[in-house]
Amino acid sequence: MAELSFDKRRDWIRLARSSTVGPVAFNGLMKRFDGDAAAALAALPQISKSSKLSIPDVHLVEEEMERTEQFGARIIACCEPDYPPALAALTPPPPIITLTGDPARLHRPCVAIIGSRNASAIGLRFARQISAELGQAGYVIISGLARGIDTSAHNGTVETGTAAVLGGGIDHIYPRENSGLYNRILEHGNIISESPIGYRATARDFPRRNRIISGLCQGVVVIEAAERSGTLITARYAAEQGREVMAAPGSPLDPRTKGCNRLIRQGAALIEGSNDVIDILESLPSLSPPDRMSEPGQGYNQPAFDWIAAQKDIETAKQKLLSLLSPTATPRDEIIRQSAVPIAVASAALLELELSGDILVEGDGRTSLAL
Repeated sequence: MAELSFDKRRDWIRLARSSTVGPVAFNGLMKRFDGDAAAALAALPQISKSSKLSIPDVHLVEEEMERTEQFGARIIACCEPDYPPALAALTPPPPIITLTGDPARLHRPCVAIIGSRNASAIGLRFARQISAELGQAGYVIISGLARGIDTSAHNGTVETGTAAVLGGGIDHIYPRENSGLYNRILEHGNIISESPIGYRATARDFPRRNRIISGLCQGVVVIEAAERSGTLITARYAAEQGREVMAAPGSPLDPRTKGCNRLIRQGAALIEGSNDVIDILESLPSLSPPDRMSEPGQGYNQPAFDWIAAQKDIETAKQKLLSLLSPTATPRDEIIRQSAVPIAVASAALLELELSGDILVEGDGRTSLAL
């Protein structure tokens, strides 16, 4: 792997920032055009044929690149050597991330510590204690800069190594009460975002942020989580990504611990201290992170596919796939299996449906009808 040139980086950013082009579509387009983002951009209007398509102008992307550099950050593509290796193992990884601080820190073993925003005093103390001990043991702590458990986890490891993953741009501090913590992490750790600098997060951005939090790590520790919470979404991503899911048990009378107790019933490792976390992670097979943590299907190289010759089959497949989809997100592989359409044709059809705005595809591949 080598760093992209200025022009190639600009093209990657333009493609990644285009409307209707999520990580799955980006990955599909790069495969279709042999890794040439400029060729994908040139063909995108014809493939999409959608009024919803918007490709950012060159000058806007160059302005983003300049603002990012002035802020002291970098935009790193998933094909570059400084991209975090654990995140690169996702299928597909976020095409680009914006990162402050030393990227080498995220090549070290990482653990996410996440939990309730409305945490108890004992939960906050435990999060700070376990994060500090893991930091002293050489682990980088990943969290989301939210109130509660996230804040305690970061505070425990600012000096040893912590990274905050944001839903908005790297310059968007939320909540504002964490401004001091943000500045300390900016000085000593890493701030990471999939969003452009200057962007203010909305609710739909946090599942993408949560996927990055779990994707950066060997394992995820959950400390206090309600039964319906974003924390459990992150835990689900972690399990699907092949990461270790660990949870601290709590009182059955406290609604803030019901999510943790349910995770344990479902097979998450019960942990009572940092030694439990270290023992679990050290028991994993001694493979490099991309090998050990690649999601199922990673490494399979599909044979060359003639998109033009298959266009009639692709159009037929679109209708069949649309008939199987609903507003409820369904795993992409399940849709393809149910359709009985050849994988290459189904993948091409889903790519075009996503680009046209007819379907929504989440970062993990779950697919639903666009409403």
